[in-house]
Amino acid sequence: MISVLLADGHDVVRVGVRTVLLPEPDIEVVGEARTAAEARPLIATLRPDVLILDAHLPDASGVALCREALAMKSDIRCMILATDADDEVMSQAIMAGAAGYVLKQIEATSLVSGVRLVASGHTLFDPEAAAKVVHNVEERRRMHEVVADLTPQQRRILVLLAEGISNRQIADRLVLAEKTVKNHITGLLAKLGVSHRTQAALMASRLLEDGVVPRPAPPADDVRQTKGTPPNGGPMPPHPRGQAPSRTPGRSR
Repeated sequence: MISVLLADGHDVVRVGVRTVLLPEPDIEVVGEARTAAEARPLIATLRPDVLILDAHLPDASGVALCREALAMKSDIRCMILATDADDEVMSQAIMAGAAGYVLKQIEATSLVSGVRLVASGHTLFDPEAAAKVVHNVEERRRMHEVVADLTPQQRRILVLLAEGISNRQIADRLVLAEKTVKNHITGLLAKLGVSHRTQAALMASRLLEDGVVPRPAPPADDVRQTKGTPPNGGPMPPHPRGQAPSRTPGRSR
């Protein structure tokens, strides 16, 4: 007998899934929950074989609850029910250890066979969508490895490229010559394996989302106005002994 726990914020969905599974002689719906808060104690107490989760519960994501469930019962099989094929959510589900990701438009017979499939240790993901997710994961892993090989200055420039600013603006921001910035970008594109700065900007945006590269703080040499140094960076002119610097040319205070 396959024990199933349903967790979905929509009553109609829960009733529908229960109605589909109820006639099956080898499947038993042992509990239902509207929220993650309601589901947690049921998971701990009932310890179901399969957990069918709404991708977006009222108080938490189904993916987050899947992680919690696996921490409570390592052999539990989580099936995420989603309203649409969201690559990002599917990717998170796979990384969280979910055994399946299906749309709520799934046919009744397919849902029943899907429950049996994941309960037997298999996974249930759309092959094309799953392949795309795996490709995205591999691409991000490759980007992380590339970033580790960048110099600190190249990382700063990479993040600034994500803002869509020009070489001149990057040079001003980092207090560098524009030609130096251009040389850095040439080397940066070569390391990233791309030919256009737009591609590098897109990669930088993803890396920022992953927290791999932080937004750069202003470099130390950007602080020009130190004690004894005027704003233009030149030497402080000497003043006669005992005389304060004048506020207006030709006049002493």
